[in-house]
Amino acid sequence: MVIREHYLKQIRPFYDSDLIKIITGIRRCGKSVILEQVQDEIKAAGKPCLFLDFDLKPTRNLIPDADVLIDYIDKCIKKEKLYVFLDEIQNVKEWNEACRTLRLMNCSVFISGSNSKLLSKEFTKELSGRYISFRVRPFVYKEILEYAEQNNKEYSISDYLVWGGFPAALAQDDIAAKKRYLTDLNDTIVYNDLENRYKIRKKEEFERIVDYILISNARIFSAKSIADYMKGKNISVSVPTVIKYLGYLKEAYVIADVALYSPKAKSKLNYYYKLYDEDVSMNSIRVSGTRYDLTHNLENIVLNELLFMGYEVTVYDNKGREIDFRAEKDGKTYLIQVAYSVAEDKAYEREFSAFSNIDNSVKKIIITNDDIDYSTSTVYHYKLKDFLMMDEL
Repeated sequence: MVIREHYLKQIRPFYDSDLIKIITGIRRCGKSVILEQVQDEIKAAGKPCLFLDFDLKPTRNLIPDADVLIDYIDKCIKKEKLYVFLDEIQNVKEWNEACRTLRLMNCSVFISGSNSKLLSKEFTKELSGRYISFRVRPFVYKEILEYAEQNNKEYSISDYLVWGGFPAALAQDDIAAKKRYLTDLNDTIVYNDLENRYKIRKKEEFERIVDYILISNARIFSAKSIADYMKGKNISVSVPTVIKYLGYLKEAYVIADVALYSPKAKSKLNYYYKLYDEDVSMNSIRVSGTRYDLTHNLENIVLNELLFMGYEVTVYDNKGREIDFRAEKDGKTYLIQVAYSVAEDKAYEREFSAFSNIDNSVKKIIITNDDIDYSTSTVYHYKLKDFLMMDEL
């Protein structure tokens, strides 16, 4: 088992806090395992714990709503503080009511869920100042290498570019098994979590839009451009409907949108954005044959790694020339261009010229899968294999 210390060290200072600890992320990214690892540490200190998994039907049948949950936990609390872990809590009716009550009882509450409504404005307003959230993602490459070493498996950077970092996908021994697992996971998210939860009636329309978005990762989108594309495929869908569907995908952590940063306004422009998949496998399972989109998947992976490192990321507009990422953390700013290779002259000129007319007050970086160092006097070249092992830029 990979001990996900990156997340544990963030959560650890709040073990005894009366704040609600909210752990969110896409299905099967490892939230339950992190809850179990937190529980193991607390149990090792000799403290009482209660773990309830609401992804399990027997648990949901036993505890269907907030009133039953509060009563059940109240009966479990003795003199000592009880450490309560509620996995996939959004499956409990009026779960938010339960959380508000439980934090006032003699317990420390940890909840997880694969729906960003756990952090809805209504809930966070009601719990203003009384919760702290932690976003969990599929494995990054350093975690994948740790898993591979523990299990005597091989998992190359090329594997990462195609099959991503869902923990259970790594356990599959061949490509067919990986693809089957990831396809089943995709079906669970799209059909069960989204179509059923939001009672989507035009399912074929929704699925076609989802397929188009997920196979087109790391590209510029607007709701209108998606609606226009679908119209060209003889699917009539309104712009408001596209906006609604994009919201569903973001709520389930399936996609992330990255806004444009305007140097002139020194702020985000939310009408312009690029969409990225939470995990590049969502692109790969939609590819026919083996012509995987390594170029866009590489850019997607760089974004995921930057977010894991804690950077705030936007797209940068250099006077009409797009630079893939503007990454900011601890008062330091970096401009990052991503390409699969700059070995050919045209690619070299295209990628390096994106930094034209930018002074050296920010660090300029190009990340590629090349083995040769193409650094210049003003632009740093990071080989992908080296970038994936970094903790900071």
